[in-house]
Amino acid sequence: MIASARLFRAALAAVVLSSGGGSALAQDAETIRTAEALRDRAMEEGTIAYSVVEQITTRFGPRLAGTEAERRAAEWGSDYLASLGLSNVAIQDFPLAVWRRQAERVEIVGAWRQPLVATALGGSPATPADGIEAEAVVFETYQDLLDAAPGSLTGKIAVVLQDTIRAQDGRGYGATSPIRGSGPVEAANRGAVGFVLRSLGTHDHRFAHAGATRWSDTPIPSFAISPPDADQIRRIQEIGGEPLRLRLFSQVSVEPSGRSQNVIAEVRGTEAGEEVIVIGGHLDSWDLGTGTIDDAAGVAITTAALHMINQLPERPRRTIRVVWWGSEEVSQPGGQGLSGAFAYARSQDGEIENHVVASESDFGAGPVYALSLPEVAANSDFQRAAMRVLTPLGVVWDATPARGGGPDTVPLNQAGVPSFRLAQDGSDYFNFHHTADDVLDRVDPENLDQNVAAWAALLWLIANSDVDFRAAPAAE
Repeated sequence: MIASARLFRAALAAVVLSSGGGSALAQDAETIRTAEALRDRAMEEGTIAYSVVEQITTRFGPRLAGTEAERRAAEWGSDYLASLGLSNVAIQDFPLAVWRRQAERVEIVGAWRQPLVATALGGSPATPADGIEAEAVVFETYQDLLDAAPGSLTGKIAVVLQDTIRAQDGRGYGATSPIRGSGPVEAANRGAVGFVLRSLGTHDHRFAHAGATRWSDTPIPSFAISPPDADQIRRIQEIGGEPLRLRLFSQVSVEPSGRSQNVIAEVRGTEAGEEVIVIGGHLDSWDLGTGTIDDAAGVAITTAALHMINQLPERPRRTIRVVWWGSEEVSQPGGQGLSGAFAYARSQDGEIENHVVASESDFGAGPVYALSLPEVAANSDFQRAAMRVLTPLGVVWDATPARGGGPDTVPLNQAGVPSFRLAQDGSDYFNFHHTADDVLDRVDPENLDQNVAAWAALLWLIANSDVDFRAAPAAE
């Protein structure tokens, strides 16, 4: 982690001394020098990234997909991107079923009566007006729920206490996210009338984590409770005695004919301007915090990187396009999410083959620590040049090929567009993810600038290379 310009300069000096100051690739010397200059300017002079995060989260607060706040943020973003001098700025509108929470409450009743800190899952239906009260069946793991027999939960509330393991790359969340996405459906299939899970967080604070669950034909009201409340339920189970009973209450609304939008802008390339590099973050957020690390930070990082490139006296060879995707967070009837990402991909029908590579910043505001590329670029002159430029930032090479560039690149990946990844340190990301504590105070401006330095430098190298990232790797 490079935490300051002073440490960055020390790391840079070490790299220069070890390499004798020479260029990694003589034929690309000027491109590499420009990439290094972008990196150095971001670290030593700062970038607009923090200002962008501050503007979005302060002006609009939470930006639940399809709401007025998300729309106003997109309109402001369009004006802002135009003010930066970016080209072809546009707002791309698309339909959306808009889910909104209105009220929610979860409590233990009976001998153990006490309130719990909880939030309804996105896409979950409302309870009846007087709520749902039933005996709880507690499962330590999701697999325990899956192993439960059909009919074994009839008339009961399923509770899953499985913890999310902290990991730098977020793999703990990858292991538990199916509990939120599919758990309510699995519980309903076994007869449950309600579903509760331990929030998908890596902290011990009393915050509940929002997040989407799958819409289904037989939905049941579903909630996440804070990690300390999940531990409270476990202790009650250990004491034993009277069965645990819960009361669930929620009011929600669904507007089936709502709208959301993407915001798009670019720096147009020169002799290979038809070849497009897509970057960005998602503008929508959950409604508990202000969506700072998820994902105003990603919007800001990629926008600031493109702004730095746009300030250069020369244009890149390839076009670099930033997308502020809408509606990344919410699920939709029929099971599809990522509405903004699919809307963008559909709008590029006939042009997808011109998209050379794509990536999204959607893992908070921690420093970048690793680079991974499409397999064809591994052990190449391009990879060696990229690592020469990125190493002083504390970035290491990850030889595992990049299989995806983030959630909003999925439709592009499915259409054959490869991805690169600048992996961020997410060790504390799931402390705040989808909670009321996802606020501006969670962002370190120096870490944002380190991200921008890595993105701007790498994008310049990609945009000015002739590497065909879509090509199949050579057979050994």
